[in-house]
Amino acid sequence: MNAPANRTMPPAAQAMTRQRDLETALGREMEGEVRFDSFTRGRYATDASIYQVMPKGVVFPKHEADIQAALAIAAAHDVPVIARGGGTSQNGQPIGNGLILDMSRHFNGVTDYDPASRTVRVRPGTVLNTLNDFLRKDGLFFPVEPSTASRCTIGGMCGNNSSGARSLRFGKTVDNVLAMDGMFHDGERFSPGMGPSFEGMSPRMRGIMERLTALAQLHRTDIETIFPKVQRRVGGYNLDELLPEQPNYSHLLVGSEGTLALTTGVTLKLSTLPRHRVMGVCHFPGFRQAMETTRHIVALDPVAVELVDNNVLVLGADIPLFVKTLGDITRGTPNCLLLVEFAGDDLDALKRDLKRLDQCMSDHGFPDAVVEVIEPARQKPVWEVREACLNIMMSMKGDGKPVSFIEDCAVPLEHLADYTDAVTDVFAKHGTVGTWYAHASVGCLHVRPILNMKEEDGVRKMRAIAEETADLVRKYKGSFSGEHGDGISRSEFVEPMFGAKLTRAFETVKDEFDPQNRLNPNKIVRPLKMDDRSLMRFMPGYAATEPHKTALDWSDWGGFGSAVEMCNNNGTCRKLAGGTMCPSYRATLDEQHLTRGRANSLRLAISGQLGPDAFTSRDMKETLDLCVSCKGCKRDCPTGVDMARMKIEFLHHYHAKHGLPLRERLIAHLPRYARYASWLAPLLNLRDRIPLLARLSERMIGFSAQRSLPKWRRPWKETNRIARPEDVLGDGRDLVLFGDTFNRYFEPENLDAAMRVLIAAGYRLHRVQPTSGGSRPMCCGRTYLASGQTDAARLEAKRTLDALRPFVERGARVIGLEPSCIMGFRDEMTALLPASDTGFIQGKALLFEEILAADLRAGLIDIPLADQGGRVAHLHGHCHQKAFAAMGSVETVLRSVPGLDVKVIESSCCGMSGAFGYATENIEVSKKMAELSLLPAVRKAGAEDLIVADGTSCRHQIHDGTGRDAIHVALVLDQALRKG
Repeated sequence: MNAPANRTMPPAAQAMTRQRDLETALGREMEGEVRFDSFTRGRYATDASIYQVMPKGVVFPKHEADIQAALAIAAAHDVPVIARGGGTSQNGQPIGNGLILDMSRHFNGVTDYDPASRTVRVRPGTVLNTLNDFLRKDGLFFPVEPSTASRCTIGGMCGNNSSGARSLRFGKTVDNVLAMDGMFHDGERFSPGMGPSFEGMSPRMRGIMERLTALAQLHRTDIETIFPKVQRRVGGYNLDELLPEQPNYSHLLVGSEGTLALTTGVTLKLSTLPRHRVMGVCHFPGFRQAMETTRHIVALDPVAVELVDNNVLVLGADIPLFVKTLGDITRGTPNCLLLVEFAGDDLDALKRDLKRLDQCMSDHGFPDAVVEVIEPARQKPVWEVREACLNIMMSMKGDGKPVSFIEDCAVPLEHLADYTDAVTDVFAKHGTVGTWYAHASVGCLHVRPILNMKEEDGVRKMRAIAEETADLVRKYKGSFSGEHGDGISRSEFVEPMFGAKLTRAFETVKDEFDPQNRLNPNKIVRPLKMDDRSLMRFMPGYAATEPHKTALDWSDWGGFGSAVEMCNNNGTCRKLAGGTMCPSYRATLDEQHLTRGRANSLRLAISGQLGPDAFTSRDMKETLDLCVSCKGCKRDCPTGVDMARMKIEFLHHYHAKHGLPLRERLIAHLPRYARYASWLAPLLNLRDRIPLLARLSERMIGFSAQRSLPKWRRPWKETNRIARPEDVLGDGRDLVLFGDTFNRYFEPENLDAAMRVLIAAGYRLHRVQPTSGGSRPMCCGRTYLASGQTDAARLEAKRTLDALRPFVERGARVIGLEPSCIMGFRDEMTALLPASDTGFIQGKALLFEEILAADLRAGLIDIPLADQGGRVAHLHGHCHQKAFAAMGSVETVLRSVPGLDVKVIESSCCGMSGAFGYATENIEVSKKMAELSLLPAVRKAGAEDLIVADGTSCRHQIHDGTGRDAIHVALVLDQALRKG
């Protein structure tokens, strides 16, 4: 043990010394990483709640020996230990002023699996969806599926006793846990075992369980009388689980929030996947009517009945990710929906269930109010909307947000309508309204009043609403904590809900396991004050101090600080499959390289919590370095956190302070010198043929020698004539083909192909020459934005828009091939320039495939294409195509080719992202991103198959990683044109 700090030091110096001693000891004994820097601690100071408590440090255990070492060293330094999974808890469970053990990064995976007995043993850091993906091959799954299934961990689910949409059929986590292995606060291992026998238990665990079983029996009457008689009850400790004649002793630990022991392994009971699921979307004109009808629907024996309220319908209509789905399942303008799912192996029987549902709705006054969703492909996006309800509601802009603290109270179904009315009245009394969604089937509706937690008045209202709602829950014989646990928000209400005697019994449970209060203290028993503002993210004196002059326009968010604060920490960006977000996290599993981690760092920095000048520090630069500006968060994050745009803002200020390195200068100014460089193509292209030159470019500039560079070519020669604006006829056939720098100087054949296809389709092409900047072609400014050179980007954008305006205003449309360039017209240009400069082009700057798809669907064009005889095309989508919902267009265009079988590659970012993948420091993570899904899929493609990718960087990554040539969709169409 290290020597204690010198007591003559000031208290702050003593604390720093103790912290350094703790860090040193942990680093010496643990194999896993140890981090005590302020940025890392800040990223782990929050979960998805309103709270923020800075930890002493964070460690990432790789195995049980690391956990034992952390426990022993923390005890020696009198520091509590808090286990953490996905950090998605809503009540402050995995935060505190102690040592955080992040179990998710390394301590995960399946350790034992027996499909015959339908059991699996996993480490606590295992993500639920990852587990279920593993089990699916045997037709099994772990049936407790909360909306955070894409990122929550099994350990966290056990800690909170999680439920999910289908708990009506499958129960809570505690109902599906067979055994738990773990450690006491001092590192001693245990396994409480199963059944009534103490066989196999250590003497220590046996003694604890014997005493606590006796305690439960002593309080049997109170437990049977006071514990709520609803399925959704997770408050306090599970003393009721010790009352059966044959108890499962592990169940006492489920829902204990890491306050009793640290979990090292969980044995789970699995269920058989139903062969079929069907859904009925029930429409209601009013909220109370939906609540009154719920119990009648539950009587039909569905698997799930989930509420989607009016707030979700209204807010979701403005979120691109959900517009199509909501349009598919809603008829007219309902006030709210109930999503009713039936599941089983007989599809015909399930269809009859839907007819019974329709009859039930008619019997209660709602004829023709059910939309049937039978196809699995249609059901999936509907569930995605439901799972995103929380984030959709949190997308409200401004300081007032739906706040989590009473969001999962549960009441018997016969009281649900009266309870929701009464809570709504409480909100009105305090001058606010609430948002409702989720588990109508079990009377556990997630409700959040809209409050401004930056103000004392908002906190005061929170306390009053919590107390009045608790009274209502008692009145209706419900549970104050139905799904999300106690944490900081609700531990104070354990005693009011369970009474003094049972609360003292809960304290005895804590003391039996953790007599020195080392594990996650002040949760469940001996609680903190839920309205203590010093524990909150927006503590007294909080202020987001923005840069003196922002480089981009953030007025849509209410300022840069408000844009950063849109992150609610729910962790959607931690998902490991599906969508685009967040590719760097998928490669590293490091919270630092995650949209949430970056947003937290930015918020802490601009509010002065990470020290002076933190916003433009090298630590912040390191935090944002692996953001590949994929725009995945713009689409996949329902609260609209746009980290790519935030990175531009940051880099503007960072490079203004620290200067712009040579490599970034070369990339930024590429459009200005490209035409001159193309004259030297034979010389410049020698770099990849001569290893010495590659090593020199790596050492002098920072372009990795492991990576080939784009080959300079003779520039694209535009054969379409220079037009006058007056030549635009305005009949929908006039196009300006925007020749971006990358295709113009590296792959001009793509532009030539696009011209031939567009002319064959009957369009008229116009060539536009900027009136300033000499003969240099138009440019979107993308290369400048990549390094935060917003002033130069603004000039390029203005120059280009000025040239295009006369043509566009007469009816021409601007067409481009490179997604990152064309999407800049819709996105970054609107943040660089006033609406008066950009408004005219909105909706008029389109990708090549977008205009073709739209006009093909409308029957306005016909492209003469030859049958491809069943040839296969594997399509990889550029991140910006996905972010701006353009993937449907490229699929439509490819499927218009006769005899072409199109298969979409399910992939995230390719890992190149402009110049990112060329940098020496990024080469390994760039390759890792590509290897997650893209490159393996390309390698599986047939030798004669086409690989289609519209992004220049994507094509380069595919070639470097597989040796296969990917081509732009324009080339696919050009090759398919019927000649002559």
